Amino acid sequence: MSFQDLPDLAVRTVGGSVIAANDETFAERENLIKAGPAGYSCATFGNKGQVYDGWETRRRRTEGHDWAVIRLGMPGEIRGVVIDTAHFKGNYPPFATVEACAAEGHPGPAELTGWVEIVPRSGLNGDGENPFPVEVPGRFTHVRLNIFPDGGVARLRVHGSPVADPRLLTAGLPVDLAALENGAVVDGCSNMFYSSPSNLIAPGQAEVMGAGWETARRRDTANDWVTVRLCAPGTVRIAELDTTHFVGNAPGWATLGGEVEGAWVPLLARTALQPDTRHRFVLPSGPKVARVRLDVFPDGGMARLRLYGKLSKPGRRLLIDRFEALTGTS
Repeated sequence: MSFQDLPDLAVRTVGGSVIAANDETFAERENLIKAGPAGYSCATFGNKGQVYDGWETRRRRTEGHDWAVIRLGMPGEIRGVVIDTAHFKGNYPPFATVEACAAEGHPGPAELTGWVEIVPRSGLNGDGENPFPVEVPGRFTHVRLNIFPDGGVARLRVHGSPVADPRLLTAGLPVDLAALENGAVVDGCSNMFYSSPSNLIAPGQAEVMGAGWETARRRDTANDWVTVRLCAPGTVRIAELDTTHFVGNAPGWATLGGEVEGAWVPLLARTALQPDTRHRFVLPSGPKVARVRLDVFPDGGMARLRLYGKLSKPGRRLLIDRFEALTGTS
């Protein structure tokens, strides 16, 4: 699997933020983490020149380089970075580096320390994606893009695996065991013709139909399904099946099952669903599970899947051990 198949930890839709940049004379820094590819319309001039859907600095007449700092929306292990210079042809930076750091709490840009280089100084091509694998271990909360000496970058993608702070998940409150930001992963799917099933467990509400999971129309007697490996084993007590924005293409019915010793046991019996609706169900106290399967009948689209419950003791230990291994704490 390519690192680009992993979630983007920095994109705005998961809570990422460009918290500082030394210069943004021509185009705003916030564009770096916008969702979707960069757009471009020829001869669209504003007060600062041609309008670019990216971050662009002035032409540097002194020594040094330009930089931007991004707070990850989902802290985690970084497996790769894409520096996308789409539409920057005569004004892209020829070289770049990427650094990362881990910070406690919510520090300002000037308070960040402990930067480590995760992408060494590397050449860039203009008007295209520049992918760089990352092999530096650790859990990171911020990245810094350095460009040499100046120029424009359309998007910065920071792909990896989210690693939640276990202190936020083990305080005795209900936990969304299926949340991407808590470490859950979609690990199986029958069909993803229109959109990715990973959208089901993304943070926040889906703003449009394309931000959910939608299958092709079935012309047989089977049904579609998706499986989720939970952030850690636990007991699911509340399920939310959200069909928001799916008006004429929501599933007619759904079931939920939990994996116990290699077999699927029912968590939610076959239940009718309504279009464009957030359905919430209180589940009976069931077994501790590490994987859940959502079956939709016969096909259709779902915006979000939320599975709230309680971590098991081994589940809490698993999260703590992973966090400590990546942060060097105990």
